[in-house]
Amino acid sequence: MTVGSSHPAAIDVGGAAYLRDAKGALVPIAAIKAADLLIDEAVRGILDRAGVLSAAIGAFKAATFAQVASLQELLAQHYDAKVGGAKGNITLLSFDGCSKVQVQVADLIDFGPELQAAKVLIDACLNEWAATSGAELRALVNRVFSVDKQGQINRAELFMLMRVEIEDVRWRRAMDAIRDSIRVIGSRTYVRFYARDAGDAPWRAVSVDIATA
Repeated sequence: MTVGSSHPAAIDVGGAAYLRDAKGALVPIAAIKAADLLIDEAVRGILDRAGVLSAAIGAFKAATFAQVASLQELLAQHYDAKVGGAKGNITLLSFDGCSKVQVQVADLIDFGPELQAAKVLIDACLNEWAATSGAELRALVNRVFSVDKQGQINRAELFMLMRVEIEDVRWRRAMDAIRDSIRVIGSRTYVRFYARDAGDAPWRAVSVDIATA
C-alpha cells in the first residue's frame, strides 16, 4: 500500500508533514504506517460527507416543517378553523392518493417517585398471589422495572401493565400511582413520508434516516 504525501490533515513544520495523534503530539507522516494513514483519510472523508449530508437533512426538515406550518395557516384562514389534531398532528395526501406526509408530535415523558410506590404495591400483590398469579404477569412486571442501559424504565411494557385489569385495591392504587408518576417534560415533532404505486396499494416508507435507508 502507498499513500500520497499530500494528506488532507497534514501539518507543515519546517517543510516536513506531520499529523497530530490522540494525545496531541505531532508525528511525522513518514513515520506513520501506510494502513493507519489510509484509515485516517477514509474516516476524515466519510465524516466530511456525513457533515454535509447531516446539514442537508437538517435544512430539509426545517423547510418541510415550515411548509407544512404555512399550509396549515393558509387552510386555517380559508376555513376559519384550526387544521390538524389537538397536538399538531396532521396527515397530508396527494391528489392521486399515492404520496403522504405525516407530521406527528409525541410527548416526551419521565416518571416521578410515585413509580417506586407503585412497585412496592405491585410486589406486595405478587408475593401474596404467588400460588395463583401467572408467570406471564410476573415476567411482565420484571420487564417493566428492569431499566435499560440509559437507566430508563421500559415504557412500552409499563403501558401494557396498566391495561391489566385486576380488582385488588392495592393493584388499583398501584396503577393510580403509575398514572400520577407520569410527567410530560416536552415534546418532539416527527415528519414521515410514504409512497405507493396505486391508490389501493400498501404504503411504503420513504426513509431519510441513514440507519434504515
